[in-house]
Amino acid sequence: MFPLKDDNPTRTFPIFTVLLIAANTAIFLYQMSLSEPLGRRLVMSLGAIPADVVGRPFGGDGEPAAAVTLFTSMFLHGSILHLLGNMLYLWIFGNNIEDSMGHARFLVFYTICGLGAHAGHILTSTGSTVPTIGASGAIAGILGAYFLLYPHARVLVIIPFGFFTRLVWVPAIFVLGLWFVIQFLNGLPALGGQGGGGVAWFAHIGGFVAGLVLIKAFTLGRRRAPWGGGI
Repeated sequence: MFPLKDDNPTRTFPIFTVLLIAANTAIFLYQMSLSEPLGRRLVMSLGAIPADVVGRPFGGDGEPAAAVTLFTSMFLHGSILHLLGNMLYLWIFGNNIEDSMGHARFLVFYTICGLGAHAGHILTSTGSTVPTIGASGAIAGILGAYFLLYPHARVLVIIPFGFFTRLVWVPAIFVLGLWFVIQFLNGLPALGGQGGGGVAWFAHIGGFVAGLVLIKAFTLGRRRAPWGGGI
């Protein structure tokens, strides 16, 4: 099941959603312009490495502060599919969340959810020396917020049936609920020390939970949007 769009209208132009998409895309194009050794060095320098974040969060002995990578890593991506998938989810669901809380609050919300995603990953992979990159943790926070705010909004999804596909409108509560279950089930092997197949599943879970927890505070005093009714 792959989402294409929702039918949830907005009242304002999602300026920060668009700017985040533009920034992630521009940085990825820069990554692709680098040679392979320079590209790896960039990821190792700006990706968030759990062991470094825990061991030397504020740097020292001439080393940079690893805590800074909690922010820089949100703008790096490992492949074009990684980027496109994240930006599609950000566009479909981010515009409504930005509309629900206002532009400045949205940027703060997005950033905090990204940090919550890092917390989820670091707590389950404390000694990992593999850099974590991508906007998916912060975007997962947007999904958690959407899950609560707009459970009855409809999402157009592609459902594959062998060689055929079908387009179906599905309630957001089902699409995002299934997404969360998939993240959790895929993350379970990592808890048993079997690895996560190169995906930081608990970063997605941490971001989603952060969105669930924070959305009510970030929408205080705001008029409910057309599909409102979840919280």
